[in-house]
Amino acid sequence: MTSIRDLLGESLAVGERFCLELEQRDGTLVAAHPSDASPMDVAVVEGLEELEERPPRGPIEVEIVGRVVDGRVAGRIVSTACEDGDVGERTE
Repeated sequence: MTSIRDLLGESLAVGERFCLELEQRDGTLVAAHPSDASPMDVAVVEGLEELEERPPRGPIEVEIVGRVVDGRVAGRIVSTACEDGDVGERTE
């Protein structure tokens, strides 16, 4: 049986990595969620020590993690550069 948690996890793409452009909103680095099915934007809250400037000038690789921060799904910086795709694309 499929649970609400499973469905929500799929629409939020928990565990997936994306190439995202960040902007600063109310002191938090935020990106539009790349999935049209997601009801939330992404708040990048882990791995911030990797950044030389906030927000970064170009897209970075972010992994969606399974928690919510300030009404947004949390993200973790995987790499400060996107080598595998365009903005909004999944990375491997």
